Amino acid sequence: QVQLVESGGGLVQAGGSLRLSCAASGSIFSFNTMGWYRQAPGKQRELVAGVTSGVSTNYADSVKGRFTISRDNAKNTVYLQMNSLKPEDTAVYYCNAVRVANPLTYNYWGQGTQVTVSS
Repeated sequence: QVQLVESGGGLVQAGGSLRLSCAASGSIFSFNTMGWYRQAPGKQRELVAGVTSGVSTNYADSVKGRFTISRDNAKNTVYLQMNSLKPEDTAVYYCNAVRVANPLTYNYWGQGTQVTVSS
């Protein structure tokens, strides 16, 4: 059973930085993509950033230039460096991992970590 454990959330003032970590219970080589999603109260969960096994990355327009996703295969960990945080970044952040084993696709989620940005 795959487990994803997030850490690094917390309370920060606007303009500050946080780094989220997502540690996987096994090798992240097995995942086709990994990413970070967020969900604010009353809103749908949205993709923040993703990274493929080939280390291609993609970002939501709202975080481009401020957030950076990276992966450390040796530590089976994916990171989200968040700089210049804004109050609208406040949300629960979830780690996601996808494994494709045709014809099946497996989706795994962490438990979430709260990020609160005060103005």
